[in-house]
Amino acid sequence: MPQKVLETMLAKDHFTKWMGLHIDEYSEGYCRLHYTVREEMLNGHSIVHGGIVFSAADSAFAFACNSHGRVSVALDAHISFIGAAHPGDVLTVEAKEVHTGNKVSFYDVTTRNQHGKIVAVFKGTAYRTSKNVC
Repeated sequence: MPQKVLETMLAKDHFTKWMGLHIDEYSEGYCRLHYTVREEMLNGHSIVHGGIVFSAADSAFAFACNSHGRVSVALDAHISFIGAAHPGDVLTVEAKEVHTGNKVSFYDVTTRNQHGKIVAVFKGTAYRTSKNVC
């Protein structure tokens, strides 16, 4: 089922295409993706904009929390920026399920650069609806 959920979500997800996110691994409660930092993703300090890092982490979180087949939406999310990323860096984002209940689920999402150094840590809480993704 997770693969069908992913295909259904990606068919309508223009943001993922625009960001250049590539899904590397996907299973129930888990998503790992990567992207390359492009010039248009930089802020005034010539490092990746925090909104880009947050958005990629939020996408991995969304894929992971919907992987069980129930439409899930974010209740809250928090990010801590640990290090900078630069043009050409390849960032890997890994979302792992911490707990899934009937209505609420919790996820840890870590962003690392190509050297394995942590760029950011994100925590997300999702509300699980009764509607099916596909």
